[in-house]
Amino acid sequence: MADMCLIAWPAEIKARGEVREQYIHAVDVVPTLYDLLAIEPPEVLKDHQQNPIEGESFAASLTDAAAPGKQTQFYAMLAQRSIYHDGWLACTVHPPLSGWGKFEHDRWELYDLANDRAQSNDVATAHPQRLETLKSLWYYYAGIFNGLPLDDRTALEQTLAERPHGTPPRDRYVYYPDCSPVPEQSGVVISGRSYTVAVGVDIESEGAEGVLYAHGGIAGGHSPYVKDRRLRYAFNWVGTYLQTVEADQDIEPGRHVLTAEFAMKNHSSDPQMPGAAGTLTLCIDDRPVGSGDIVTQPGYFCVVGDGICVGRDGSSPVTPDYKGPFRFTGGVIDMAVDVSGEPYVDHEAQVRGWFAID
Repeated sequence: MADMCLIAWPAEIKARGEVREQYIHAVDVVPTLYDLLAIEPPEVLKDHQQNPIEGESFAASLTDAAAPGKQTQFYAMLAQRSIYHDGWLACTVHPPLSGWGKFEHDRWELYDLANDRAQSNDVATAHPQRLETLKSLWYYYAGIFNGLPLDDRTALEQTLAERPHGTPPRDRYVYYPDCSPVPEQSGVVISGRSYTVAVGVDIESEGAEGVLYAHGGIAGGHSPYVKDRRLRYAFNWVGTYLQTVEADQDIEPGRHVLTAEFAMKNHSSDPQMPGAAGTLTLCIDDRPVGSGDIVTQPGYFCVVGDGICVGRDGSSPVTPDYKGPFRFTGGVIDMAVDVSGEPYVDHEAQVRGWFAID
């Protein structure tokens, strides 16, 4: 299926309200930006040799509607296969995230995108030779782009898989308001362990409200936030089960340390909801003000790219209890996330120390 790509750069692109028909893919966005900004991408980053960029720049089409489009695009995702070439698209029918295997039984379809962009008419039987050519082309590009072996793991297997992390592991992470969203692969990972989100807040008015910290989003995540003068916490388990805890006391103006502390007890006994089971406790300074049992999500939150934000929920909201970004207003915040299992009092002392710094 075709999706729209909208582009605007008034300072540099003169075209206004024009349509381009060239075939592009998401992997083409980065090389296009490099091209437009005259940036040469690094070959080595932090001592790691970088793979060649797989996309192609479509910058020429922004000024020339007749500029040639890309000739070929290779696809492999969740054991599904597809390839675009010269206006034709061949793809397989395979159940994603199924663990089914049996790739030899996949049925290939063929679409003439020049005349059928919605892929409503499978013409595989009418063009068998073209289909075989495209299938062979898929295997050729699979060798170039590491498309084999096909990954047919289930959703749970994908979630639990170990993945490279962008920074060395540590027990404490400090984030600040209005920082750019931090990818989870470069930030804190809370799955399968106890953790504490400690937020230093200088409440300036009784109407202070908003997100203190958001990690993940609608497809899974957690967020402590203030609404109607109450500290609240939401844990969205894989986008299917929303768990909430709310304080039973109002937050008064002044300087406070607000915490959401999860103490893991064991692993969830529910086979339909795997993860770490335990108690989430909300505290204002040294006073517990609410608690509830929750199950935390195994694996990463950022399936759809929702990173870590402080003072707002910058992407899809973790909970429908607020409408993103639900930026924190009426006060000033500092915060830290701890996964060391240290007692709460240590977090309070550290955050209060931040307040003492001029």
